[in-house]
Amino acid sequence: QVQLVESGGGLVQAGGSLRLSCAASGRIFSGNTMGWYRQAPGKQRELVTTITSGGNTNYADSVKGRFTISRDNAKNTVYLQMNSLKPEDTAVYSCNYRMGRNDYWGQGTQVTVSS
Repeated sequence: QVQLVESGGGLVQAGGSLRLSCAASGRIFSGNTMGWYRQAPGKQRELVTTITSGGNTNYADSVKGRFTISRDNAKNTVYLQMNSLKPEDTAVYSCNYRMGRNDYWGQGTQVTVSS
């Protein structure tokens, strides 16, 4: 089992920044991929960004150039730096840990961007 604890959500004005953190604990194996997904009201959950344990990243087109994912493998923690936030970024952001066929999710943290 893997447990994920997110932090760092909140309310910010458009153009502002937030930093999310996700700490993983439990049976952590190298070679995993961690990432962030988000779900806005009335919409399906969508990929925001992922990062492999080797540091390879993938971003949704909507956040490229504004969001940056990073990780500290020694701390089993992944970070999401969100800059130039827009009202359309408002959503519940959930951390994901994936290793092989095993998939774990955090409880989610609310990000609200006011116009």
